[in-house]
Amino acid sequence: MTPASRLRIADAWPLAVLGLASRPARAALSAVGVALGIATMVAVLGISTSSRAQLVAQIDALGTNLLTVAPGQSFGGQAATLPPQAPAMVARIGPVLGASAIGDVNAQVYRNDHIPTANTNAITVYTADTSLLRTLQGQLARGRFLDGATARYPAVVLGRDAAAALGVDRVGTLVWLGNRWFGVIGIMRPLPLAPELDRTALIGYPVAQRLLHATAALSGPVQIYVRASPASIAAVAAVLPATANPAAPQAVSVADPVTALTARAERRGEIGLRRALGARRLHVAVQFAAEATLLAGCGGAAGAVLGGFATTVYAAARHWDAVVPPLVLLAATAVALLVGAAAGLYPALRAARLVPAEALRLS
Repeated sequence: MTPASRLRIADAWPLAVLGLASRPARAALSAVGVALGIATMVAVLGISTSSRAQLVAQIDALGTNLLTVAPGQSFGGQAATLPPQAPAMVARIGPVLGASAIGDVNAQVYRNDHIPTANTNAITVYTADTSLLRTLQGQLARGRFLDGATARYPAVVLGRDAAAALGVDRVGTLVWLGNRWFGVIGIMRPLPLAPELDRTALIGYPVAQRLLHATAALSGPVQIYVRASPASIAAVAAVLPATANPAAPQAVSVADPVTALTARAERRGEIGLRRALGARRLHVAVQFAAEATLLAGCGGAAGAVLGGFATTVYAAARHWDAVVPPLVLLAATAVALLVGAAAGLYPALRAARLVPAEALRLS
């Protein structure tokens, strides 16, 4: 009687290595197909994760203690205004480290006095406190910001997008603002926490009042940027409406730019709307998990196709018949699906825990 054949586990791996070594081209192509599938899946998921990590790092560098105060709406639905003394009152709040305001100016800015008045390039002119850039922790790409001296004279600081729209890339250039020549003394870098200022022209209130007859001191600021102690940011936000406008605190809007940026990255508005329309937590979790799985599956399938293409090209170059093992392609796609589902599990559960009203408020 012939004894039963047995294969010891210790002998399996050397045998597998020997089998692959005897067919190096086939082994290499199979490995390349799997590698491309996994690499594509990892790249698809990694790019989105890296983008969010970069946003978080940028926010941390800018500080998470900035608030904005703006006029809201009155009970009648009309646009409200902030009192002219609102910035000074806000600055007196104990934990507030700085408060800077911008005011509306009824003027337009052009590259020169020959540009048609209709071509405004959507650039808004504001008066700005000399402490604005410091409060925003912003930086200048060129020149300097407004100070006690330049705020009195026809000098202007441009946001990054405003400078690009006007074709201004250096200081010392003259622009036609409010039917007068103003000299550009500074160009700001992008302001991630105040992107609305990237397309603005900022001038001092004294010169705006003297030359352009601005009435910002009477009509009140259009926005106040508040930098507070990080440990007291919630307490400051709670008292800002009553401090900025004691007569009508309900007509004051307080926002947190950091939360708004993070909310956009997490799609909280969409989640809040779905929950408000009746979607349950399970539905939101399933949606996010399905998105992650589908994304990873597409990446894995694309990688599998690339692997098969590489096999075909290599075989054609050697005058072989191209044979792509279906099992390898299916395995690469399946692994991508499993990894994608696992990677999307935590974001899905986190999205499902959001309260509808909070998600909509932060969108």
